[in-house]
Amino acid sequence: MLFSVVIVDLIGFGIVMPTLPYWAREFGASGTTLGLLITGYAAAQFLCAPLWGRLSDRIGRRPVLLSTIAGTACALLGLALAPSLLWLFAARVLAGGFAANIGVASAYIADVTPPEERTRWMGMLGASFGVGFVLGPVLGGALAPFGYQVPLLAAAGLAAANFVHAVFALREPPGHVRAAVAPEARRGVLRDPLVRRLCIANFAFSVAVTQLETIFGLFMMDRFAYGLREFAFILGAMAVLMGGIQGGGMKALAARFGERSLVVGGSLLLAGGFLAVPAAGSVAVLVAPLALCAVGRAVLQPSLMSLASLAAGAGERGAVMGAFTASASLARVAGPLAAGGLYDVSIGAPFVLAGVLAVFVALQGRALPDAAAGAVEAAPLPPGV
Repeated sequence: MLFSVVIVDLIGFGIVMPTLPYWAREFGASGTTLGLLITGYAAAQFLCAPLWGRLSDRIGRRPVLLSTIAGTACALLGLALAPSLLWLFAARVLAGGFAANIGVASAYIADVTPPEERTRWMGMLGASFGVGFVLGPVLGGALAPFGYQVPLLAAAGLAAANFVHAVFALREPPGHVRAAVAPEARRGVLRDPLVRRLCIANFAFSVAVTQLETIFGLFMMDRFAYGLREFAFILGAMAVLMGGIQGGGMKALAARFGERSLVVGGSLLLAGGFLAVPAAGSVAVLVAPLALCAVGRAVLQPSLMSLASLAAGAGERGAVMGAFTASASLARVAGPLAAGGLYDVSIGAPFVLAGVLAVFVALQGRALPDAAAGAVEAAPLPPGV
């Protein structure tokens, strides 16, 4: 039930993603203005992710998820009906704040899964992203000929339907303990060296992947004269590859290698892929480094999420996952700005930065514990999940 809610939520995000630049241009937005729109969304995520996480520890996962899904529907409707650029900014900031619920979804998964199954189910959450990022742009592109407002209205309607679905389908996780955590404990999740190291690694990883996400379209246009349709096809193929690994292979990989090894290995695959992208002289050659990037990200991301969930006690899981999510949101504030500035200096510079950061994550990963060590046979999920 949770994955169905998350997937629909992310399909709505995927609809907005390719439509927003064209809708913003209707209000006279420049490239810098568009960058500020993206940064505002990410900044709101960064600020709100820890708040939603802590609130879910106190009042439960379900009410927080329902509230944020309803808020997303309202923000998307405001985006579709925006009469001015200022209204557009307000709608995107609100959408970013309500979209900061992925940490709560991660905590929900941690509540209902045994530790030895955690990476597998975090991989399924990653696969949900892949599904949303494949289907969303397809739906957005199909509706765009009817006007730029139509895909945005469709995304708002989808979010509203998702809220109704969640009201009836989503239950409070049986494994969630609404513990009375001391205020100083809630404030001090980043004082834990393991949590802090995981957040630093997630920040570096997220800055790295935003280099590709931000300027890859410009790179394909400038290097290979690719249009939107060809560019979308490549992104879709990468998302399918990531989703296949995260949805079907993470359990076996975690059991065989352990999360720490997956973090190190996934980071090194990412580094190799990023550093090889600028040297590709043709799209056929480019396929190999892009595949390395997709596989590395598919392996690394759920492994980090699993380790973060295991670093938290039951009463502070939402706070820890909120801080972990906030580190990625902060990266999405700084990452696009770095990518754009570096790209103007040299077409390959953002990929070099991404490769260096991926190596840094690998070094951080060597100091992490291995969550798979000593795992026992998987326990069944609680009834109704």
